[in-house]
Amino acid sequence: MGKLVIIEGLDGCGKSTQTKLLEEYFSNNGIAYKKIKLPDYDNPSSTLVKMYLGGEFGTDAADVNAYAAGAFYAVDRFASYKLGWAKDYEGDVVILADRYATSNSIYQMEKLSRDEWDAYLEWSADFEYNKIGIPKPDLVIYLDMPVDISQRLMTSRYDGDESKKDVHEADVGFLNKCRESALYTANKQGWAVIPCSDGKNPLPINEIHNTIIDFVKKEIKDA
Repeated sequence: MGKLVIIEGLDGCGKSTQTKLLEEYFSNNGIAYKKIKLPDYDNPSSTLVKMYLGGEFGTDAADVNAYAAGAFYAVDRFASYKLGWAKDYEGDVVILADRYATSNSIYQMEKLSRDEWDAYLEWSADFEYNKIGIPKPDLVIYLDMPVDISQRLMTSRYDGDESKKDVHEADVGFLNKCRESALYTANKQGWAVIPCSDGKNPLPINEIHNTIIDFVKKEIKDA
């Protein structure tokens, strides 16, 4: 059986960059891996996700409740697993995912009152890993970047055009709540939390990468 390694974090935290560096590390060290990115926007299974992020169900992220939105993403994850990487995972391949079912507790759980969070975490894990049957992660790495810093990075990415941000990316209050729920889940579920800033500015990319590698080596024994 392979390993499932997840890179999580809010938009603008550097997930894509760190995922690419981890791919290079696997390649350079002869570790068989397959990288997947979720949602899978090239697959029809992501239709409801695209409608949601595009604001077709409402321009406020809270217009779609946590359970409905979680189900939208779950359908896409199931299709990705069955059609794209099940056989690799059942072998000795490391599956590297940019986002996964763990994203429910970042972007959806915050819509609920705090006293409902534990129940949502239990529902999400049971629904996806037991009922639907997609694999449970072996390692979840959460890249923790303060929202004010990630907003600056995203604005730069979009060349100053704020209209390019989706319904999640544009809502600063929402993202701050997401960070709170992510750190809550990380503590509950044992995620590896990696600080990505000094409080004012992003940390060097290689410094973050080296910390990630330390966690990966512990999980993947032959890494």
